[in-house]
Amino acid sequence: MPMRMNEDVQLAVDNLRRFLDNEIEPEIRPYLDEGRLIPKEKMTEILSALSEFGLIRAPYPEEWGGLGLDWETHLRLFEEVVYTSVDLALPILINTGAVRTYLNMPPALRDRYLPGIIGGKLISCTGISEPNTGSDVAAVETRARRDGDHYVVNGSKIWITNGEYSDVLTCVVRTGEGRSGLSRVIIDRKEHGYQVQGIPKIALNSQSTAQIFLDDVRVPAENMIGSEGSGLKDQLTGFETARIHVAALGYGLARRALDESIKYSQERTQHGKQIAGHQLIADKIATMATEVDAARLLALRAAEMIDAGVRAEKEAAMAKWYGTELAARAGRDAVQIHGANGVTRAFMVERLAREGIVVPIPDGTTEIQKLIIARSITGVSAFR
Repeated sequence: MPMRMNEDVQLAVDNLRRFLDNEIEPEIRPYLDEGRLIPKEKMTEILSALSEFGLIRAPYPEEWGGLGLDWETHLRLFEEVVYTSVDLALPILINTGAVRTYLNMPPALRDRYLPGIIGGKLISCTGISEPNTGSDVAAVETRARRDGDHYVVNGSKIWITNGEYSDVLTCVVRTGEGRSGLSRVIIDRKEHGYQVQGIPKIALNSQSTAQIFLDDVRVPAENMIGSEGSGLKDQLTGFETARIHVAALGYGLARRALDESIKYSQERTQHGKQIAGHQLIADKIATMATEVDAARLLALRAAEMIDAGVRAEKEAAMAKWYGTELAARAGRDAVQIHGANGVTRAFMVERLAREGIVVPIPDGTTEIQKLIIARSITGVSAFR
């Protein structure tokens, strides 16, 4: 288990950190502070710039525009983006997962969409959750009916990251009955059309979370990914890499909360000394620092297994559970350290605390992760 980055990865991380600090955060900070949506044009410009630092590209083959590196390296880079903004990291997370899907598509679709997605010039989204379906992927109701050389898609998807930004939708649809009746189709927003409505939330409103409406959307049959009925299995295979990145959403946010708390505790004085010297404040900072490192190590362990071609379902679930719940704890503790100042928008920790509440929910809630872990250990499933 690598404890330290090698020299090349450290250099890449340091270069990215400087770029984020000097160029990106000053540009997006007003949107973050005010909870305003970063416009698509600006988001696309930023994603394209970050792809040059290895985001999205790192773990994929060079012949398709990747860098031929590993998931551990991408996770290290991704953490730096999270530290700057979870809102900015989420579109990267979705595009990164989409590349894996597009690599396995028929050449015509792959060649059309993959260069833009891996380079951050096109924005992808994935439609799984529905108003009546959350973590139970097998219960998807959106239908795709074969009609000659097309599929006609009807239904709706909800909680779709990148929805308002999206150029293309990877949509899980029902083409038959039962668990073997799920498939996936690619829907081009301009060509085939779908309607999008943004969803205001407690936090993370500077990126798009949306509901998507599909009303008699006609999609060419060649836009089917794989064969009919392979959708559930194919979709589940991507969860391990997604969950280690969602874990990084948690410990990256917690790391920022920790740094803001350290800075404040060194500057703020009460009872004649810096509050960093107060034992209960010191306890909170020590706990946060230890848990950030522990969460990162859990995610890196899972990444190392994925890179080695070893299944990491349990380990990815552990990382996702621990890392995202840490975000909620660290955000609250950071507010507590800041006292009354912590609940004002003049200090970043107010926003971090709200964001920390949200991150345990995507890609399977904490409760779902625990069921996955227990199933892996006992061999007994809580799912039907």
